[in-house]
Amino acid sequence: MRRWGSAAGWCRAVYVAGFAEGTAAHVVDLVRGGLDAYESFPYAPVRALFLALVVLDPLVVLLLLRAPVAGVAAGALVMTLDLAANLTANAADIAATPARTLPGMTPLLLFGAFVLATARPLTRSLRGRTPARALPEAKPAP
Repeated sequence: MRRWGSAAGWCRAVYVAGFAEGTAAHVVDLVRGGLDAYESFPYAPVRALFLALVVLDPLVVLLLLRAPVAGVAAGALVMTLDLAANLTANAADIAATPARTLPGMTPLLLFGAFVLATARPLTRSLRGRTPARALPEAKPAP
């Protein structure tokens, strides 16, 4: 944690807030549309993932609070899948009308970029390790 210091704490808080917001968004979608909430998306695996995020997002939050290293790894995996699914599901709209589609996706894209950019250093910090290149060179014994 020496290198990141208190940044690890606020970084984890951002993860928790982001995955909690994702949970809320998917719960709202399910309340409004039921199990068919994502039927407009063309691919069954994408629809299944969006439904699964109602369980996966709060699981990430729980892991971040109880087992932070596992939570960061799970968060990176879930965000990778979520970003891939959203970009796949919205690819036609992004290509046809990017100015109308991308602003709605911006929070997800920014949060996903944040999670993927910080996952490795945050994991190191939570484990109390510093990167190998930051360690001083060992001196041979005389």
